[in-house]
This record gives sequence, C-alpha cells and structure tokens, in this order.
Amino acid sequence: MISLTTEGGKTVEFEENHFAQGGMKDVHWGKGKKYVVAFYRDKQDYNSKERIKNIAFDYRERIFNLEGGEYWKNLLVWPYDMLEHNGKLGIVAPVYNTNFFFQFGSVNNDMLGIKGNEKEGKWFTSASNQNRFLDDREKGDWRSYFRIGILLSRAVKRLHAAGLAHSDLSYKNVLVDPAGGAACIIDIDSLVVPGKFPPDVVGTPDFIAPEVMSSKSLKVGDPQKALPNINTDKHALAILIYMYLFYRHPLRGKKVHDLDPQKDEELSMGSQALFVEHPTDTSNRPNLNEIKASHLPWANVEQIPYTVAGPYLKELFDKAFITALHTPHNRPLANEWEIALVKTLDLMQPCQNPNCKQKWFVFDNSTNPACPFCRTAYTTQLPILNLYSSRRESQFRPDNHRIMVYNNQYLYKWHTDRTVFPNEKLNKADTKPVGYFVFHQNKWMLINQTLTALKHVNEDKLVPPGEAIELKEGTQILFGQEETSRLASVQLVN
Repeated sequence: MISLTTEGGKTVEFEENHFAQGGMKDVHWGKGKKYVVAFYRDKQDYNSKERIKNIAFDYRERIFNLEGGEYWKNLLVWPYDMLEHNGKLGIVAPVYNTNFFFQFGSVNNDMLGIKGNEKEGKWFTSASNQNRFLDDREKGDWRSYFRIGILLSRAVKRLHAAGLAHSDLSYKNVLVDPAGGAACIIDIDSLVVPGKFPPDVVGTPDFIAPEVMSSKSLKVGDPQKALPNINTDKHALAILIYMYLFYRHPLRGKKVHDLDPQKDEELSMGSQALFVEHPTDTSNRPNLNEIKASHLPWANVEQIPYTVAGPYLKELFDKAFITALHTPHNRPLANEWEIALVKTLDLMQPCQNPNCKQKWFVFDNSTNPACPFCRTAYTTQLPILNLYSSRRESQFRPDNHRIMVYNNQYLYKWHTDRTVFPNEKLNKADTKPVGYFVFHQNKWMLINQTLTALKHVNEDKLVPPGEAIELKEGTQILFGQEETSRLASVQLVN
C-alpha cells in the first residue's frame, strides 16, 4: 500500500498496481476498496490542475453540500480530492455501487468474460448485444429504460444548472443497471466550465454534435470552430435516450455522402446529419438487406418506429433530430426530457403476453391497441384518466397529461396536485401512494388511501379514505379542495 496526503489534507492509501485502465487514467483500489485513486498517464498542465481542483472542491461543494445534495451521490460519481505521486496527477473518487457491475455476465457461462465488469451503457444500447450476449437477468424491461432516461436527464439538468457541461456524454461515460432501473454518470473530472475551463476532448463518436463534427478540422482558436458545451450535451442526451429505448442510432442509416470513410463520417454525423426516421426525407432509412438478423427487429424503423414511445417523446425527438438538429440553442433541455419521460410512464401498460420480452408498452389510445414488440392485442376495457388543473375557481383546463390505468396501479400526489412533480425535490411523504386502481368483479375502482377531500363530482359526495369510486365513462373526480388539486375525467376504452 502507498500512503499519501491529498490536496485536501487527508491521508489516502492505495494499492501500488492499478486494477483498471481508462482512456486517460490508471485506476488503483483505495484502502478496503472503499474508494479509488486514478492517475492521469499524461502530464497535466496548470489549467488542467485548476479545472480538477475546482471540480473536486468548489463545484462539488455547491452540488453535494447544499440541501438535497445527498440525492446526487447516486447519479454523479464525483471526485472529491486530488493528489500527486511520482510526478503524476491523480484524483480520489467514490467506488461505483455494486449494481453497476455485471452480476451474471454474458450468455453461455459468461462467454465474453464480462461478469464483475462495469455495466457500460454500450452493452445496453445495441440490439446485437441485447439479442446475442446479455443474460436476460441483466436486461430489465422496456419501462426500466424510461427510468434510466429520467435519471440521466435529471443528472444532466443538475450539471447544466451549475453552469457545467459534461463535454463527453456517451454510453462509455454512463453506467446503467436496467434490472434495477438505475444509472449514473462517470468521468466527471473533464467537465467544461464555459469561459474558464475549455474542453479536453471533442467527444465520443456517435455522440459528437453536428456543429462540432463539421468544424473538427479547424484550428483551435478559429472563431468558427465549435467546441463541446451545454448545447452539445443536449444533443448527446437525446441520442442516449433514443438508443436506450430503440437499441439503434438515430443518425446512422444507409446514406453515403463520400467514398472516403473518414469524410463520410464527418458529413453523416456533421453538416449532412439526417434522422433515420425523418418523416419526409427517407433517404437515410436503414437498408434492411444489409442488416444482420441480430439487429432485428429494432433496426427496422417501420416495424418499431420512434412514435411507439408516445406523443410526449415524439415531440422531443422531432425537435432534437429534425427541427433543431442543426440549431444547437433550440435543442430540448434536459428538464424537458425528464418531464416527457415521467408523463410517458403514466401512459404505459403491461403487455398481456406473459412471454413478451419488453413486458411494457405505451398505450396509443388507438381503436386496435397492441404491444408493438410482440403484437399481442390489448383486449380488455381500459379506463383513462384525463387530468385537468384550475388556475381560477371552477375553471379547469387540460394538463396534457393522462393516466392509462392498469390493475394494482398506484396513484401518487404528483397526479393529484399540479404543484408536485416526481423529481429530486420530492418530499419523502409525497413518495407514498394516495390511492390505487383495481379491477374487481368486472368493475374498475379507484380505492382512496389517504386523500381527505376526494370528491365524486357527478354524485356531489366526498369519498373518505378506505372507500372507492367506480370508474365509469364520464366519471369526474376532484382530488381535493385546494386550488392546486386536479380534476380527473374518466374515459373508457374497449
């Protein structure tokens, strides 16, 4: 063991030999494997040292040591000290949670030898990896990737609120646990502080923004050269969310712009980037004749189009990959993705096929709804709660938010009160259900658990905790007497 005093005045002990290597650093176990010490292989200049010092102390203080800071420790693996050894600069960082290491490895007795390795996001954004290599117990279901998207959006939102850009957001710098619906962002030490600390890298292929790719060959200092910033993070986040949901890249299709592979890459990911599912320009659709069976059905954008993710996400994907693909400042904010993903969870239904691998789908309210993955039709009656809010007394307006009910589904305060949202600021008391839905004796019922002023509007009567409201066509439910309480109007779909 080597023992050193850190920049922060603490003593750390770490093993002499590294156990892992990243793109820039060698990683050593700290004492008791309770932390890691990672040394940069290349000598860091003064600016790099100042960046790391600011990140490890100043910015960490602002994010983690304020009210609610504890929440971010599970989402942002943040270095908390720095040190030097044998002329090399190093950082001290937390150990990843155990759920971010493969527990079961790959199929066929871990043929790829990944058991115990980090769950890099790239394992879960590839249809080939999902179909051929991953143990089913590691995959999670489709709904778990929505939860991962929510967590990533929330983490990126926090970085941007602090004025920071990750600069290299990609599946290599994100760890995920689909089985548990968890995610975290790593490699925080290369954050960009606009106007103070410029980026060290342009990003990872697949995630480099078009404007950065287009100006890649320009010299540093050229005013036309685009560098990673918050707007390029927004592009990378949109790609990550799309890839986690559809296991394909939104810009990699059949279109060839140049016979030189390098020039073609610069054009197809840069100035000529085109969404593979563009509604009017189909020239970049994947060529199914050239796609391996292991990439299907996900590579077939006609069979599983991006619209199966529901209306809220369709709107943001359109913005990210069509209208704002080449206008960086118009790209969706991380907060917009978080809201859309949360609202989409309320549109999801469990597939009625017990053997469906995805298990969940977004109910599209069509006349013949079916799971888009296994094609199993939805055949039973479904109540839909359309939510309304009042800004003036007795004047309720649509919230553009619906709840697609399923048996034993919970109702939460964020459904009943327009001022509550399920994010990092949510009070612990508000995480508990206020009611639940059941299908009992061929009737759909809402069971009130804790709401003290729940009202059946049609019958003009209060429904106390422990009692139920039958959900019929046109039933109206007022969730409370406060100005912020929502009204729900029930619609039955057969």
